[in-house]
Amino acid sequence: MAKYRVTSVPSIIPRDIKKLSEQTGNLYASVSIISKRAAQISTKIKDELQEKLDDFSSNVDNFEEIHENREQIEISRYYEKLPKPTSVSTDEFLEFKLQFGFGREEGS
Repeated sequence: MAKYRVTSVPSIIPRDIKKLSEQTGNLYASVSIISKRAAQISTKIKDELQEKLDDFSSNVDNFEEIHENREQIEISRYYEKLPKPTSVSTDEFLEFKLQFGFGREEGS
């Protein structure tokens, strides 16, 4: 399981634009790096959740056999409370935890 903190974080966090552009010299490059990392985190979290919920799926489509599973609900609640991938990736970027490089375009 991922080691992300479960916290109650506001949905909008003001960020210092100058700090965001410090590492790259360009705000748009920083946002691009952060968004790519957020996509990685999101994919990982979705895969983990799907793997855990697959244990509860059944091959039977009979409505009577579908019932509320407390453990499944707790797993879903845990993942709902995780911080948003964009917040995690922005924090990682600002804490210099991300490695990135800029490729050279051909002809440059």
